[in-house]
Amino acid sequence: MKICVYAISKNEEKFVDRWMDSVKEADYVYVLDTGSTDNTVEKLKKRGAIVKVKEFNPFRFDKARNESLSMVPLDTDICVCIDLDEVIEKGWRKKLEEIWEKDTTRLRYNYNWSFDEYNNPKVNFYIEKIHIRNNYKWTHPVHEVLTYEGEKEVFLTTDEITVNHYPDKNKSRSSYLPLLELSVKEDPNDDRNMHYLGREYMYYGKYNESIDTLIRHLNMKSATWKDERCASMRFIARCYTNLKRYDEANMWLDKAIKEAPYLRDPYVEKALLGYILNDWNIVEKNCIDALKIEKSTKSYINEPFSYDHTIYDLLSLNYYHKENYKLALENVNKALEISLDDERMKKNKKIFEELLEKGI
Repeated sequence: MKICVYAISKNEEKFVDRWMDSVKEADYVYVLDTGSTDNTVEKLKKRGAIVKVKEFNPFRFDKARNESLSMVPLDTDICVCIDLDEVIEKGWRKKLEEIWEKDTTRLRYNYNWSFDEYNNPKVNFYIEKIHIRNNYKWTHPVHEVLTYEGEKEVFLTTDEITVNHYPDKNKSRSSYLPLLELSVKEDPNDDRNMHYLGREYMYYGKYNESIDTLIRHLNMKSATWKDERCASMRFIARCYTNLKRYDEANMWLDKAIKEAPYLRDPYVEKALLGYILNDWNIVEKNCIDALKIEKSTKSYINEPFSYDHTIYDLLSLNYYHKENYKLALENVNKALEISLDDERMKKNKKIFEELLEKGI
């Protein structure tokens, strides 16, 4: 098989060596640089990458990625799109050759989007950026996706290949909002981008715009994926919480739970609302309901707080306020097993131990 890696870059010099080390199992590495002002291009060439420079004004991710894909020879069997702030784990080529079947067009694989302070995966889901050379193009100005133009798209899914994401936290994402607004303007019937736009408004604190946009998403006929619908409902609730309109927040969280009762996220979000309202019965019920769900769906929708220390932390506070210090201690210990160095929870543990020692 002829396997090629391709990417876009801009001012990524600090990632070049790490990235090239991870992709060196490919036959060729192609990079389209979109206007670096540092030594990214020189370092990539020195490490053996084939680099082309082209600036886009205005910049769009889909156009840049399509230009980078056009650099890949047409006789390539498999294309691997991986960004410079990502690392594909060693041995990936052999696994890819073993997994790939004759009619495969695209591969879903394991993606760790973020890590906690102990380097354990915090947000994990499947991603789909390994594909055949022909009949694919990138679409949408931002949050771009691969679109298949052939007759039949055939997916494979594997946990044997893993890509880890280590982003540059100093890089601005200020271009995302206007690009998402453009994306929705260009394709107002795309439910995915409508959801993303509503979420982005929420990130910017534009809560009323977020609520309106997310309701538009929920009213779209094509918006049928329950996980994403549930997330839109949770985000609406989160906006209302920030606006201190707690009744509406509570109503939308009830809708979110009804929409996707198999996900932890709406239960934990409702428990967090209960914490804000000092309603410990809401906290306890929803934490316990969340814990009944043992497995994540491995979707980008999943929230870090659904599988980190948060549930046990909330339960420990709940039991403290209900003066059940034994259960408060049990749960804070479980929380500290996940987040070992959390100083607030350590202080809480000491308080619970002292209360138990006094026989209170």
